[in-house]
Amino acid sequence: MSSADTPASRPLTQWTQSAIAGWDRFWFTPAAPHTLSLIRILAGGMLLYTHLVWALDLMNFLGPNAWITADVSRELHSDSYAWSYLWYVESPAVIWTLHVLALAVFALFTAGCATRITSVLAFLITVSYSHRLIGAQYGLDQVNAMLAMYLMIGASGAAYSVDSWLAKRHNHWLLPKEQPAVSTNVAIRLIQLHMCVIYLFGGIGKLRGDMWWDGSALWYSAANLEYQSLNITWLGRSPILVATLSHVTMFWETFYCATIWPRWTRPITLALAFAVHGGIALSLGMITFGLMMIFGNLAFVSPEFTR
Repeated sequence: MSSADTPASRPLTQWTQSAIAGWDRFWFTPAAPHTLSLIRILAGGMLLYTHLVWALDLMNFLGPNAWITADVSRELHSDSYAWSYLWYVESPAVIWTLHVLALAVFALFTAGCATRITSVLAFLITVSYSHRLIGAQYGLDQVNAMLAMYLMIGASGAAYSVDSWLAKRHNHWLLPKEQPAVSTNVAIRLIQLHMCVIYLFGGIGKLRGDMWWDGSALWYSAANLEYQSLNITWLGRSPILVATLSHVTMFWETFYCATIWPRWTRPITLALAFAVHGGIALSLGMITFGLMMIFGNLAFVSPEFTR
């Protein structure tokens, strides 16, 4: 009998085999495309909207005499690897042409048309705008880029798309079939893990703040006129309620990465996510950011509920 087959080593061997099997199931079990495709529609629509907004004052953002010129933008990225095709364009006519083409790509991606191509283009365009528009970005743009990257990896056009409609009539490699795929599961898992990392570090940041511990954080957010889009200062009439909501938010965000996985705690965690980000969207003037975080949380919704 070899040393690997001794009774003392069997528990370790079984545990190792179980861990490897669990790893394989987690990453490589084919998943139905419906949830990822729904995220494509929602995130793609947000990409289209957020880039359409730049057109309201395009030259001041991207033109040769922009508030932050291409040279300054490139210099600000000099200590890290970054690239943007917008660094090398100065002609207003060319900038407008590229911008219209970018909007067309986002529209096609949202509709799920030639998704294998438009998903890659949507990600590259999103990153290029993000690098070029340094100083005009915030959390929304980072979540945009994150979801665009993972939607590019999976078969995000396999359902609820022009591609799926065409695939039922034509057999072509560019047209993903509406069936479970490993790439879809990989994309969903990456979104899920990325959301966990976002919340973990957000929660750690809150743990370092005195206002979250004394329960006043929510009040200071509600009373901040700079962000206030809906007056919820009436919450101040109940300090206990404000403190409770502050502590629940801190606990939820810090332990999201643990409570989102078990089936019996997942609905509660998602309900809190929708409530928190819905509140941010309605009350703190960050509708797009709040919605985009909700879209990211949809990665934890089973395709059985989205088909």
